[in-house]
Amino acid sequence: MLSQKLHDAINAQINAELWSAYLYLSMSMDAEAKGLKGVANWFYIQWLEEQDHARIFINYLNSQDAKVELKPIEAVRNEWPSALEMFQDTLKHEKVVTSLINNLAAIAQEDKDFASTNRLVWFIDEQVEEEESAREMISAFEAVEGNRYGLYMLDKELAARVYKQPSPLATAAE
Repeated sequence: MLSQKLHDAINAQINAELWSAYLYLSMSMDAEAKGLKGVANWFYIQWLEEQDHARIFINYLNSQDAKVELKPIEAVRNEWPSALEMFQDTLKHEKVVTSLINNLAAIAQEDKDFASTNRLVWFIDEQVEEEESAREMISAFEAVEGNRYGLYMLDKELAARVYKQPSPLATAAE
């Protein structure tokens, strides 16, 4: 059984994941409006992933007979001057999410809640990937800054990104 502290923190994390999804959808729409269809695709896939992260937490609470409590989602920014700034904001945001996930893991460890600790390992690994991906995108956009052809080619490359359902959901669907 989850402690009340961990239960409340996971409910807050669900809201944070949905806010993240909303942020990435906003970035996708801004990139689309700027004619950056590949960047829009990259952030659209992030939107899908963040919704799935919320679903994983929701499924976990349900599996523990713990009530999911959805809260209002705060407004997000709607415009960025460049794709580079979008990815810089993405890295900043993912570092915040990493700290939230680490906090959940600390609570689970404090509670000696091994089931929750085990579930959170997936999220810890995911955050390493999220931060690394954002850093790679920042490097790529810094490399083509001021080069319209380079931006065009990078945007085309990002258009090829495809969505992959996170393993905790793919396994649950089997």
